[in-house]
Amino acid sequence: MYAIVRAKGRQYKVEPGKVITTDKFDSAAGDQIELPEVLLIVADDGSAQVGQPTVKGAIVRATVVETFRDKKVLVFKYKSKLGFRRNRGHRQTYTRLMIDSITL
Repeated sequence: MYAIVRAKGRQYKVEPGKVITTDKFDSAAGDQIELPEVLLIVADDGSAQVGQPTVKGAIVRATVVETFRDKKVLVFKYKSKLGFRRNRGHRQTYTRLMIDSITL
């Protein structure tokens, strides 16, 4: 069984027992969260429930494994013949989720 869920504006394919990486949730490690925006559920026998826009009553429960920051991305601005240079770094914060269950 798997589901397509929307979390933080992006869509993810989730299965029980799998780990996904999403944008940062405001939860500590070990917290239980619910993802109520389930767009599609496909059962083990191949039958599918498609939401209009979401599947009614479907919830995906997950546990926060960790919150971490990705490696640094350098943003370098340069204008030729003017001596203009700017160097700036950015590190995006992510949350790793362990999918516990998909319920209707």
